[in-house]
Amino acid sequence: MTGRPRPSLKSLPATPTGARSAEPTRTPDGSGALKVVAEGVPSALRPDRRVRDGRYAVAVLHICAPSARAVPTAHSKCECGHDRSAVGRNNVLALIQVHEDHRAVCPLGRVANARRKAA
Repeated sequence: MTGRPRPSLKSLPATPTGARSAEPTRTPDGSGALKVVAEGVPSALRPDRRVRDGRYAVAVLHICAPSARAVPTAHSKCECGHDRSAVGRNNVLALIQVHEDHRAVCPLGRVANARRKAA
């Protein structure tokens, strides 16, 4: 049983000796234009097809009440840094009022309201 040694099952590729940059391929019809991406592959940078009018959310109130027996939760967050949470029916109702009061005094909300009235 002391015959030939077993050959290695892995085949390692030869290491390249120098650095080479990848070269783009030519188009299939042979024209001089270079092919940028593979056919059928969408580009990562797509144009935004939605028309925007410059508005964005400043203050957000998220209320979660899955069913009548579940405990409701709420989260009020504003771009100015106002960030509050509440758990339970009475606390959520109080947070709704706090959120409305904050929108009336928030400097970012006043800027948005002034822009809206000017337009």
